[in-house]
Amino acid sequence: MEERVQKILAQAGYGSRRSCEELISQGRVQVNNRVVELGAKADPDRDSIMVDGKQIKKLPDYRYLMLHKPAGYLTAATDPRKPTIMELLDGVPVRVFPVGRLDLDSEGLLLLTNDGSLANILLHPRYGVEKTYLAEVEGSPSPPRLARLRKGVRLTDGWTSPAEVETVGQTSSTTLLRITLREGRKRQIKRMCLSIKHRVVYLKRITFGPLELGDLSLGEWRYLNKNEQNQLLQIKNRHTS
Repeated sequence: MEERVQKILAQAGYGSRRSCEELISQGRVQVNNRVVELGAKADPDRDSIMVDGKQIKKLPDYRYLMLHKPAGYLTAATDPRKPTIMELLDGVPVRVFPVGRLDLDSEGLLLLTNDGSLANILLHPRYGVEKTYLAEVEGSPSPPRLARLRKGVRLTDGWTSPAEVETVGQTSSTTLLRITLREGRKRQIKRMCLSIKHRVVYLKRITFGPLELGDLSLGEWRYLNKNEQNQLLQIKNRHTS
């Protein structure tokens, strides 16, 4: 499948898309022994692509998929006592690993890949990749308590960063909150809500960066579509330039 040469170079580790465009503009890139110009396309599986006379490395066989994790499954490769998410991944031809974790009793969007560079960027607090959750808590948090969550609360491992918090539902005994974080500490949302005296009784992640869980059924997985992959790779290329 043909793609723009600058995109192929960026995915092969030659820097950001912009810096790869500069390589092309400087006449340093050849496809099938011919110098190419901006806008040129190539098939990385069939064409010979060289930078400064050296063949680029074959693109890694990266896979990206999302799983709608059910409660009761560990975010782990193996465990002798409890079922793990790997038991739900029948049909995946390569070994992938989860990007981050969801607690045993939590559910929702879990990204899995074999692209370690992308995983490190998505998880690094420096880059502030957003993750959104639906959290059902006991009782009805008052406006001042919700304001504390938005501003940041003090946990045992320090102050949390500001969060986006809104009420999206209510019953006689619980409140459903939509919470967006730009960091990812262990059991963070549960600890944040407990700090304002409202215990989480249900937690579901519905977005991770540009990815949305959508209508993926509980316990099912799917490969990311091309647009979703490109959005993730844009994040990766932006922070590896």
